[in-house]
Amino acid sequence: MSESRSFVKSTSYDFEQEVLSRFRYFVAILPPECKIYRETWNYSTVLCLNFEDCPHFLEVIKENTDVLISMVQRFSLATCILFRCGNQLRAWRRV
Repeated sequence: MSESRSFVKSTSYDFEQEVLSRFRYFVAILPPECKIYRETWNYSTVLCLNFEDCPHFLEVIKENTDVLISMVQRFSLATCILFRCGNQLRAWRRV
């Protein structure tokens, strides 16, 4: 019973963080330093992968977008994946 109560108290932010954690778990190619978050762009939601703390992984991950796209679709996370390095947008892929 306490489990259902804790679920009721959960927020959409908590739910989103849980889904992003699962996404990271299933996409084992992402380095732990890569920041994962979602943003709203106009009427769409995009998944941001920020390689600010690990820029040397950016090109390797961009070459393996099939795995990323598959998991983004599985979790219905976004319509597009953005690859960032700090505030700079380096690439994007449609899902």
